[in-house]
Amino acid sequence: MSKKKKDISEAVTLESTDENIVVADTEAEGEPSVSEEKEEKKKKHKEKNGDRKRKRRKRRKKKERKKLGKKGWMIIGGVIAGIVLIYLGISAYFIGHFYVNTQINGKDFSGKNAEAVKKYIKEQVDGYELKIIEQNQQTDVIRGTDISLEYKENGSIQKALDGQNPLLWPKAFFSKSSTDVTVEVGFDENALESEIQSIQAVTQDQTEPQSAHPQFDGTSFVVEPEVYGTQVDTEVLEKKVEEYITEFKDELNMLDEGCYTLPKYTSDSPEVQAACDTMNEYLKASITYKMKENVVVDKTLISEWLSYDENMNVTFDEDKVKEWMREFGKTYDTVGSTRTITTPTGKTVNVSGGTYGWSVDEATEATALIESIKKGEVIEKEPTYVQTAATHDAQDWGSTYAEVDVTTQHMWYIVNGAVVLETDVVTGKPTPDRVTPTGVYSILELKRNKTLTGTINPATGKPIYQTPVDYWMRVTWTGVGFHDATWQSAFGGTIYQTNKGSHGCINMPLNMAASLYDQLSVGTPVIIHE
Repeated sequence: MSKKKKDISEAVTLESTDENIVVADTEAEGEPSVSEEKEEKKKKHKEKNGDRKRKRRKRRKKKERKKLGKKGWMIIGGVIAGIVLIYLGISAYFIGHFYVNTQINGKDFSGKNAEAVKKYIKEQVDGYELKIIEQNQQTDVIRGTDISLEYKENGSIQKALDGQNPLLWPKAFFSKSSTDVTVEVGFDENALESEIQSIQAVTQDQTEPQSAHPQFDGTSFVVEPEVYGTQVDTEVLEKKVEEYITEFKDELNMLDEGCYTLPKYTSDSPEVQAACDTMNEYLKASITYKMKENVVVDKTLISEWLSYDENMNVTFDEDKVKEWMREFGKTYDTVGSTRTITTPTGKTVNVSGGTYGWSVDEATEATALIESIKKGEVIEKEPTYVQTAATHDAQDWGSTYAEVDVTTQHMWYIVNGAVVLETDVVTGKPTPDRVTPTGVYSILELKRNKTLTGTINPATGKPIYQTPVDYWMRVTWTGVGFHDATWQSAFGGTIYQTNKGSHGCINMPLNMAASLYDQLSVGTPVIIHE
């Protein structure tokens, strides 16, 4: 029996082992096991529970937000209502009181009512004094009693208050003077005028102010600072005094309030510096005239030709340049000037008059000088001349010239300082109509075989003479010259003082005239003296 049980037991064990084998084979084939199905079910169950919980939380939060929103709006509404009530309360206050920043006669009456303003004004009128502070700390006082100062009730204070819109009171915080009211005060205008005229600053000697201006310092134009004078601007002073009295101010500083006449331009004025800059542009020029001694037109001289007007407009005075050029011409022109000559015999005389010498073309040269200055040129030059001479020396005719001594009735032709020809001559009879002119001239014309024709005789209507000559050497365009005179029996001595004297020409022996003619050239200087 026991053996039978044993077999059965073994059989069961075997069967169980086979099942395990089957199961193992099944799992190996990828089919889910019982335990995995259970785990999957649990997982799905948890996810469903999580979803339900999240939905519940969302519903709860939504309800909470609705409750909070209602409370918030209730709070905001309460705050707004409170602000409105406060705003309206303040607005109600400003129905009878002035805005903040309210200025009445220069006094701050923020939040005050009309009665407070009136009371203040009346108090100020009683015993009012205005202290006037002048230059050098001098002072004067204008008293309200001296000008019959009084407050005039005219409703302007209440009118200004009524003109406020109480609902717009916040704007006053953004305005320096939300309500600018001037209360009317009365005073005796004549008495005030008298008080002003008695102020020391008005009665004392007054000096005018001087504006800053360009000043030449020897090198350039610089800004010369302004000078404040003591001259009172009475119009400004009267206006300021009335303003201060109306506003019940107790101290007026005349300097601070511009009651003195002020200079138009100060050192900081750009107009003054601009004028200096313009003038300094002219000073860049330097023109040197090459004379015997150089004459320089530079900044020192040019500065005298520059000026400015009351508006700091710069003027270059061309008329002054022309005037300077005329003086320059007078200095260096030698035509007609008095010069000294020493004859070959050692006689020294002064000679003046004539047509020979240096003569600056003043008009042309002035124009050229003006242009050079405007361009800022730095140059050396000779001036433009109408005519020139041999040298700039005192004897500007040089060392080659013809010389006639009327007193000794003798002439010389000098070349390079040496006498190459000399002879006695006959000059004009010493009467006004026939005298030979003295002075420094030059040969204007050389001509052979010329007929000399005198002036017309009114009685006959014919020339007083018509004389042919072989050699004509013109000295003046009025008919004076060297020529041969074969009709003269002698030369020199005092013949010229008789009717044998010429009509102004220099009569020469034929051979001497021929020799001189051959040696002269147009332009050769001729000196005629006594």
